[in-house]
Amino acid sequence: MGVDSPGTEGAAPLLEVRLLGPLTLSLDGHPLPLPGSRKLRGLLGFLALADRPVGRSRLCDLFWEVPSDPRGELRWCLSRLRRLLDRPGRPVVLAEGDAVRLDLTGCRVDALELAGAMEAPGLPGVGPELFAGEFLEGLELDACPDFQLWLQSQRRRLAEAQLALLARLAQAEGPELPPALLQRWLTLAPLDLRAHRILLAGLARAGRSREAERHLASACRRFAAEGVDSRPLQAAWQELRGSRPPAEPRPAIPAPEPEPGTRRRSIAVLPFGGIGEGPPELADVAFGLSHDLIVRLARLRSLLVIAPGTMLALRERQASVATAARLLEVDLLVNGTVRHLGGQVRVTVELAERASGRIVWAELYDRPLGQTLVVLDELGDRIVAAVAAEIEAVERARAMLRQPGSLDAWGAHHRGLWHMYRFSRPDNEQARRYFELAVRLDPGFSRPYAGLSFTHFQDAFQGWAPARPAIELALRTAGQSLAADERDPAAHWAMGRAHWLEGRQDQAVAELEQAVELSPNFALGHYTLAFVHCQAGDTATAIAASDQSRRLSPCDPLLFGMLGARAMALARQGRFEEAAQWGLRAAGQPNAHAHILAIAAYALALAGRVAEARAQMAQLRRSLPGYRIDDFLRAMRFAPDAVQLFRAAAAGLDG
Repeated sequence: MGVDSPGTEGAAPLLEVRLLGPLTLSLDGHPLPLPGSRKLRGLLGFLALADRPVGRSRLCDLFWEVPSDPRGELRWCLSRLRRLLDRPGRPVVLAEGDAVRLDLTGCRVDALELAGAMEAPGLPGVGPELFAGEFLEGLELDACPDFQLWLQSQRRRLAEAQLALLARLAQAEGPELPPALLQRWLTLAPLDLRAHRILLAGLARAGRSREAERHLASACRRFAAEGVDSRPLQAAWQELRGSRPPAEPRPAIPAPEPEPGTRRRSIAVLPFGGIGEGPPELADVAFGLSHDLIVRLARLRSLLVIAPGTMLALRERQASVATAARLLEVDLLVNGTVRHLGGQVRVTVELAERASGRIVWAELYDRPLGQTLVVLDELGDRIVAAVAAEIEAVERARAMLRQPGSLDAWGAHHRGLWHMYRFSRPDNEQARRYFELAVRLDPGFSRPYAGLSFTHFQDAFQGWAPARPAIELALRTAGQSLAADERDPAAHWAMGRAHWLEGRQDQAVAELEQAVELSPNFALGHYTLAFVHCQAGDTATAIAASDQSRRLSPCDPLLFGMLGARAMALARQGRFEEAAQWGLRAAGQPNAHAHILAIAAYALALAGRVAEARAQMAQLRRSLPGYRIDDFLRAMRFAPDAVQLFRAAAAGLDG
């Protein structure tokens, strides 16, 4: 698989595959007839996104559960695809041994362009076609559960990419964002205030006030139905009309009466079921994985996890998923299957809300059979990290939909996280208010203290407040988090960051290593180890920790930091071109802060790409005009050789 830009005059005809929205195919702009078979369309979509040749057995398992001749069915579908896509002298559907791939070199595939735009700095080639709709819109193959699981995962991944790119476009274009893109934004995130504000601003500039009023009324009704405060949106409209009422003092967040304890979310891991026949160790994988997930989730300390004994009793009673859900009365359920496919074990996992039955997250994993312990360990890490990240994202979104005065400690904590991850000074202050509310409501809840420590860390690190008092507060609140729960990995993470601010390298590393020992799936612990080691000089450990953090949490709100730590480590190894690429990836994340943009600029300068470095620094200084190398070095804790390296990089940029 490969996608290049369109060829020049005289080149081969350009094949375009549009997977976002309903599937369409065209050759040099002329539509091609689509196959009538839904399985054939699904096969085309799957192969177009595959990053390596796909075995025929894998394709048969995806699309043909129990036909008499799955390979015959596959041969027929591939022959149809060849007639559709291949051209004289230019085959697209290629067989490589027992595997199949699409050679899309020189072709355009919108879903791949969308993924590429997420990796690229700036917004090169981002057009409206990347936001045309849902991946393979309208295609469902209910009789092919493995394909449906893959399809749901891709739809969610690409929708998140569309949202992230829309946010970046909004930063660049503001009210000039085209209406079709705004509509897609509101379809994906109907309660996003930014999208509504931009739409209202565009309608106001066009003199379409009545249409804007109708949209405002409709949006306010939607907000009210979801329990979301619409007053900020109404105030924005009044400001756009030039009739904003006099500013009133910002009301403090109302504090309900403290309640005993915190209503943490509860979760149960149902026994994984085996599908079909297989070797004896398959049952061991299914049982071991279910038990391992329970233990690992419990070590996160942020969830109430049903004990293994209860789940074993349900297994012995052969209780169905529906029966188990009804008996347990938990908030969330993890369910999965294990099956044998040739020399591999396939594990499917779903996270669902019990009350609504809505699937929040689903994934499929293929691993070699015969390595049971390795499979259990690696899949346990991956699954628990993914489940924890999804639960936190759901809880942050739910907290933002509630009125502040109705929040309990759990909701106040997650509302604080929502603001914390926006990485701006006003949001940092707002996050602190919600964390303070959470600890007032439940002084024994450790996580909000860790959140408070992070807000004080940000004040010192970003230069938003005098450093010494902020560091002392970061240490104090991290200590309160440990006092509340010394086995919470987030508490040790907060203390490790606070020690790092103090310049206590050894204590920082010890606390961070304790965090990942308590919970090997704690991605932020691995990331912060990368951050600390890349500055102290252990660059190999930093790169390994950065890679592990991204494997565990590939869509983390702190992804920019994971990428930036890797860039700094590579720069210190003298691998300047690689450092520049990773720095640009970090700077391209929607919530990247000033120091991340500086990492990209200095890495580019070290790589000899001075013009790009100056452009990156100019972008940074549009928001912080006085930013210089001293600001960067003051924030970091570099060894002397690294200080010299980055000062040399900045020599031509701090004019």
